[in-house]
Amino acid sequence: MDLDSLLLLVAFRRQPREANAEAGHARIEAIAGRPVDAADLAAALRRLLDGGLIYDPVFLAPGSLQCHWRLEPTPEGFAAVQALMRRSGKSADALIAALSNP
Repeated sequence: MDLDSLLLLVAFRRQPREANAEAGHARIEAIAGRPVDAADLAAALRRLLDGGLIYDPVFLAPGSLQCHWRLEPTPEGFAAVQALMRRSGKSADALIAALSNP
């Protein structure tokens, strides 16, 4: 498994929302319990976004004056996580823990 899977699982289980991308990156590192290279994170987010598995992390709520950062799966992302859990026989939390300690 890889960073893409970890991010998708975090989106599914935790759905973090932060004030900006830097805070989002820090939150992902805190959840993973390890450093995550910024370029690798950006590339993984782009792959998930291009694959239709997450919504755009930069989010402007109606009536807001400032964008926020979020990590939220699309319906296709939910289905992908459910398939991953079925194949592995593990919960989302167990998979996050396994991926956080490569």
